[in-house]
Amino acid sequence: MKYQIDNISAPWMESYGGVNPHLDYSEKTISEAVLETAAREKDFPALTFMGKATSYTRLAQEIDKVARSFWAFGVRPGNRVLVCLPNVPQAVFCLYGLNRIGAIPTMVHPLSAVSELTFYMNEAGCDIVVTLDQFYAKFLEVKRQRQVKKVIVCRVSDELPFPLNIGQKLLTERKFPKLTDEDIAWHAFIAMGSCVTGGYVAKKDYRSEAVVLFSGGTTGTTKGIMLSDLNFNALAWQTANMAQEEVHHSKMLAAMPVFHGFGLGVCIHTMQYCGGTSILVPRFNVKSYAKLIRKTQPNFIAGVPTLFEAITRNRYLDGADLSCLRGVFSGGDSLTIELKKKFDAFLAEHNARVRVREGYGTTECVTACCLTPHDKEKEGSIGIPFPDTYFKICKPGTTEEVPYGEEGEICLTGPSMMLGYIGHEEENRQTMQEHPDGHVWLHTGDLGKMDEEGFVYFRQRIKRMIVTSGYNVYPSQLENIIEGHPAVQRSCVIGVKDALKMQRVKAFIVLRDGFAPSPEMEEELRAYCKKHIAKYALPSEYEFRDSLPTTLVGKVAYTKLEAEEAAKAV
Repeated sequence: MKYQIDNISAPWMESYGGVNPHLDYSEKTISEAVLETAAREKDFPALTFMGKATSYTRLAQEIDKVARSFWAFGVRPGNRVLVCLPNVPQAVFCLYGLNRIGAIPTMVHPLSAVSELTFYMNEAGCDIVVTLDQFYAKFLEVKRQRQVKKVIVCRVSDELPFPLNIGQKLLTERKFPKLTDEDIAWHAFIAMGSCVTGGYVAKKDYRSEAVVLFSGGTTGTTKGIMLSDLNFNALAWQTANMAQEEVHHSKMLAAMPVFHGFGLGVCIHTMQYCGGTSILVPRFNVKSYAKLIRKTQPNFIAGVPTLFEAITRNRYLDGADLSCLRGVFSGGDSLTIELKKKFDAFLAEHNARVRVREGYGTTECVTACCLTPHDKEKEGSIGIPFPDTYFKICKPGTTEEVPYGEEGEICLTGPSMMLGYIGHEEENRQTMQEHPDGHVWLHTGDLGKMDEEGFVYFRQRIKRMIVTSGYNVYPSQLENIIEGHPAVQRSCVIGVKDALKMQRVKAFIVLRDGFAPSPEMEEELRAYCKKHIAKYALPSEYEFRDSLPTTLVGKVAYTKLEAEEAAKAV
């Protein structure tokens, strides 16, 4: 199908590296699209996990087994099932298996607290859960707080090669709680499906709800985001088109989590849709990540800035040949100019012929919707919109478009735009607004601008702006400046309450190896900032930290620092 948008044009799209501004999109469900790929690819590896490959033929078989088992379990079209798994093969089987019967996988982080898991289940209306044995104890707690019909429990060992599977069983899995009579192990669950022979494959509208992901939304309150088959298939085809490199039969390191739009939409579904291989990384640390890059020689890697910052700070890739890389993508958080320079230099030193391509996205459109072209980049820009995705910059709080170069709220529309939030009609009305041009636009809550060539510049969340003595101060801009100092590895700037100014600026600093906190270092930073930052925006306080708190997906958790400071003020 063509995604037709009348009365909107994107003339810049014709100019960059042959990017096609208009694509044909599949009218299949995500499971139909992947099973179609599997029929072509057969023995080519769809997934690899800890050294064990899963061919496309086996992937198709497992999808169908899982679909039949969920059907035998009583799951029906429209039911939501909580999938609380890291990047393990069973997560992929559940994603497509549930979709095959018209049910809706609701993907959440397995490290979530019991209260968070209870909230997710209540919000999405789930009463069936799939999780790993190591997280099962949490769901025993959840069951005391709400109605849970069944917990289906997987084991990592079921997907490990010999002899790793034996070691996992003996040294790790024996420590986890035994299943109650009410719950069921994965192998017994799969056996249930053998009695189902037909009638379980759904006839599903590709524009209807297919997956639920959770995100903070545009107001910062966690909400379930309803995404369609079209959203995911369009994202996959757009990403492949924007990559400007052959995705078919390529390998991507899937370190971004399956419960995150970036990990699910780009690292997994895009690769499965296009006939590539997703190298599943169940647990991230810099040393194991570097080891995987050396061993598997991936063609594509994607990550948040904290991942790239960690790689430049450690020596695990010293001497490694990264000429295998055809694409390196950063998203999920703002990539500072200085960090981009550092990582581009790191790539060049390791024989990579590519540079970091920064993208921008939001879970409300699955993930990425804007990416730096492969043949042109502009300092500080997050690139140009994806095919058939249109951006406009509006005066905050309005539908009034501002001129090129002027800052305002980033608004977008396109085939990956969400269906809406579960049970939050007022916020749906605020977030998805019909503009005078007759089209519905997603109001992102992000501040940015666009130039006449269509390059977009992200500033930060509108709500993160600091107002001090009546002046607007943008933390991401200050962080970019601070990280230009040779001693600084990472920084985070927040506003703290001030009786006179309303808010004052405070900077948290992580120093590079070889530099230590001291009064002299603080004075050096103060002098440096005084040269580069306007007087009204200067940090009044500097605090050195060994590390900065991060969210579950690796973003710097500035809200935790804000909460710490607020607690001090009480």
